[in-house]
Amino acid sequence: MTAAELDPEDAKLITLARSARGRTGAAEGAAVRDTDGRTYLAATVSLASLQLSALQAAVAAAVSSGVQGLEAAAVVTSADEVEPAGLAAVHDLTPAAPVLLAGPDGVLRTTA
Repeated sequence: MTAAELDPEDAKLITLARSARGRTGAAEGAAVRDTDGRTYLAATVSLASLQLSALQAAVAAAVSSGVQGLEAAAVVTSADEVEPAGLAAVHDLTPAAPVLLAGPDGVLRTTA
């Protein structure tokens, strides 16, 4: 399923995650949508002193802005699954929030 075939708000998350990944050349891009409909995006952070997956970084951006809950998240990566720490970060805020996993081409692979 391509981003164009998804719910428009979920397709937007995948598009934003793809743009974060593409802009930085990172391994992953992620976007999260809070319960007010605002979105936060990030790419993988790989510094000598700080390592964050894109999903962890997007959740951190949302939380640092005062977000208390998430509606959904999306990760764009060539990996076969959402990395556990990022998935846990999303579910720390909202246990039932779906996490869309899409490939670099924007095709939805699975929902965690």
